[in-house]
Amino acid sequence: MSGSQALTSLCSKSHRYSCSSLFPPSILSSSSNPRRRIPRQIRPSTVRMSSSHPASSSAASSTTSSAIDFLTLCHRLKTTKRAGWIRRGVKGPESIADHMYRMGIMALVASDIPGIDRDRCIKMALVHDIAEAIVGDITPSDGVPKSEKSRMEREALDHMCALLGEPSRAKEIHELWMEYEENSSPEANIVKDFDKVEIDSSSPGI
Repeated sequence: MSGSQALTSLCSKSHRYSCSSLFPPSILSSSSNPRRRIPRQIRPSTVRMSSSHPASSSAASSTTSSAIDFLTLCHRLKTTKRAGWIRRGVKGPESIADHMYRMGIMALVASDIPGIDRDRCIKMALVHDIAEAIVGDITPSDGVPKSEKSRMEREALDHMCALLGEPSRAKEIHELWMEYEENSSPEANIVKDFDKVEIDSSSPGI
């Protein structure tokens, strides 16, 4: 059973909810493979190869909106292992989703800080690496320039937000990711600290 089929089945078996109540009908319009919708320039298979192809500005916007396809694509975060762990031969490497989830919990249980929006920190922690569902966990060892890494991740984010289709949710995810990337708020600064602490505490020597 594919990820999208499993999600649809789960929704249909729920006693309290259905897909139509969980997601607006306009964004449940397709069950096609989201892998086919990833713009060629930012597909994972090309990340560590040539990056000389120009990005298509219309690729993301031309996709059919589908929350199920978006969530199926996010499933890659559960199966993509952290590159640093693999490179160092660590047994049982954590996934990108493992890392993001633990950061979300850290934001949830952290002590209150005056002037800091806890809910925003939690949300930011849960989306800060979401673009890696497409580009993978790019590390300095890959030799990808920082500017190129940023370009690929931003295009991946744009594609995923367009795929989601729900304007308000897509806008929120995009804003949270950009805020973290640019470290443009006290919340972003705190979440970046969580990122460092999580890596240090969960992966000794990495």
